[in-house]
Amino acid sequence: MADIEPKLNIDGVEYLLKDLTEEAKAQIQSLQFVEAEIGRLNALVAVAGTARLAYQSALKELLPNQTH
Repeated sequence: MADIEPKLNIDGVEYLLKDLTEEAKAQIQSLQFVEAEIGRLNALVAVAGTARLAYQSALKELLPNQTH
């Protein structure tokens, strides 16, 4: 079986990871960290949005009925 070397595709251009500088590899790690953080924060926003809807619903049940 042939060795498959890890590659990175940026703007349609493939780069072999082994050919990148240490600085470029560090930027990749930083980018991966930021992408993971964005995913984590998006999940927190989703949880907060769900909680907000639940609190709004609970509040509506506690408010007196208004007749117009």
